Amino acid sequence: MARIVGIGHQNFEPLITNDNFYIDKTLFIKEWWENQDAVTMITRPRRFGKTLTMSMTECFFL
Repeated sequence: MARIVGIGHQNFEPLITNDNFYIDKTLFIKEWWENQDAVTMITRPRRFGKTLTMSMTECFFL
């Protein structure tokens, strides 16, 4: 069965539990963690997954 491409998802956990299509950004977490920056500013265009990436990061560290 093909995965559904969801649009507008902002919460990582239901996205994964419902087996929706998702671009894995865990290498971003690794790079971000290893840099040990005091502040990280994430700038991307609208609808580029900023909120979803932060939700994924929160789930990763829980």
